[in-house]
Amino acid sequence: MKAKILKTETEYTAALDYIETLMDAEPGSSAEEELELFSLLVEQYEREHYPIAPPDPIDAILFRMEQQGLARKDLVPYIGNQSRVSEVLNRKRPLTLQMMRRLHEGLGIPASSLLQEPGAKLKSLSFDPQSFPLTAMHKAGYFEGRSGSIRSVKEYGEELLTGLLAVFAGSIPQAIYCRRTDNDLDVHALTAWQARLLQLIQGEDLPAYAADALDETFFKQLVRASYFAQGPTLVQRMLNDKGIHFALLPHLPKTYLDGAAFLSPQGHPVIGLTLRHDRMDNFWFTLAHELAHIHLHLHGGEEAFFDDMEHRLCDTDDPREEEANSFAREMFIAESVWQAEGRPLLVSCTDRDVLALAEKLEISSAIVAGRIRWESGDYTRCSRLIGQGDVRTIFPS
Repeated sequence: MKAKILKTETEYTAALDYIETLMDAEPGSSAEEELELFSLLVEQYEREHYPIAPPDPIDAILFRMEQQGLARKDLVPYIGNQSRVSEVLNRKRPLTLQMMRRLHEGLGIPASSLLQEPGAKLKSLSFDPQSFPLTAMHKAGYFEGRSGSIRSVKEYGEELLTGLLAVFAGSIPQAIYCRRTDNDLDVHALTAWQARLLQLIQGEDLPAYAADALDETFFKQLVRASYFAQGPTLVQRMLNDKGIHFALLPHLPKTYLDGAAFLSPQGHPVIGLTLRHDRMDNFWFTLAHELAHIHLHLHGGEEAFFDDMEHRLCDTDDPREEEANSFAREMFIAESVWQAEGRPLLVSCTDRDVLALAEKLEISSAIVAGRIRWESGDYTRCSRLIGQGDVRTIFPS
């Protein structure tokens, strides 16, 4: 038989049969050389087509314990308390990535055995669970299909975070955040919120987005929608028709977030609102502000805009935030109209005056009331007209 690289099962079987005829070869003979050569060819074929699976991770741990004469209590530094060690060794609790790292580094157990993947290596800590608000995230349903106590969530936090943040496809957008200067922002919570928003829109089949889709006609239609009590329910369809994702997701602690605008990994614009302030004026102005970012600023960049819309001052030097504010104000009430009919209301006005201007412009009275409050800096004014508590009743889920 001619020696050659084995490529088929037939050639492999023939080589095995040929090796049988060479087993009695004399030492130093040409037959013995053939035996060695064909043995190497068979070995190579078997490595490629019949790889030996790494041992079961628990078997690997037990083997190392036997090798080093370790008792179960000796595994506490690597796995946890003795109860947890017992659960792991009895296959009632899976190993966490952190446990695997400790066992690999401390006892030298191969990563391929612990991960059950030939040639696999244990990566360094990807996401530190202690940096994320896991309790709030678990309560809000960020880890789909994960039941049990928060203790269990924290134990497997790295794995859960890796799954959640996989929606970024390896590239988390650079955050541009407009906020008050005295708030202690949790950037990890902000990242988690954005990841969950991306999860919520996965699977939506939208038409391709074109920058010229947001034209004057579209903005007029959106403004007109605000005139109706159920207007917010029209927003998702209007945006989706233009290739823009839209979703509502409550904010996480220390994000101070009202809305966000960014591009999905697939290139579609995304708008997310939190309804942190359950008011119609906040809903419409935040929506318009985020639309302005998409219309003016998101042109294929890797940036994400996160906005606290509740206050006059914005803790950022980025002029794009003021551009978005100006666009949103002009979108609902043209500056010429505001100067002629809105600004006089800053001095004194009644609810009837506000309603009359809103009716004339055919927009939500909450938008006029919110503009008066913002321009005057007096957030006690027009409190009965801002639609307090009205938005969440429209979106109960």
